[in-house]
Amino acid sequence: MYSKLPESFYIREDVIQLSKELLGKVLVTHIDGIITSGMITETEAYHAPEDKASHAYNNRRTPRTEVFYNTGGIGYVYLCYGIHNLFNVVTNKQDIPHAILIRAVEPLEGIDHMMQRRKKVKLDKTLTAGPGALSQALGINKIHNKISLLGETVWIEDRSIKVESIIATTRVGIDYAEEYIDKPWRFYIKGNKWVSKL
Repeated sequence: MYSKLPESFYIREDVIQLSKELLGKVLVTHIDGIITSGMITETEAYHAPEDKASHAYNNRRTPRTEVFYNTGGIGYVYLCYGIHNLFNVVTNKQDIPHAILIRAVEPLEGIDHMMQRRKKVKLDKTLTAGPGALSQALGINKIHNKISLLGETVWIEDRSIKVESIIATTRVGIDYAEEYIDKPWRFYIKGNKWVSKL
């Protein structure tokens, strides 16, 4: 049996470090009786309240952002452009709005089901390289917002996969974030083809 990441993993303070540590971990879903999984290959850290790229910048509290203020170890799923469900991991202690966007995974289990969900006939990186793509492939949508990552529907496992080298670069699609645009808070596994944008 693989070990599910415990709450203690998520409630630590350094969201940048956690974003790196999630690389090589395995995101698993058990939805409609189907197990699918993928190794996390790309993440982005969001360090509110000061991070202008975060939905919780300046401690903004709305029905959508309230999930950020929970104790770490739950999922934050939101709809982007009215189309794509994006899956984030809430971290840190209660009332500290840190989160990590999972941007890409390398498919492991249930690939046939992932391809059906994505209406794909050919297996290539577009299956799960991109935050909207991976959510669709793994069956994650808005109903999984605020879901505990300690439960039996969506969780992350440590399978002792060793990540040799990590690239740190700028985040994607945050042109509004002023001085936070250029923070090197996107991380991906060097040499892995299952990455959204090199």
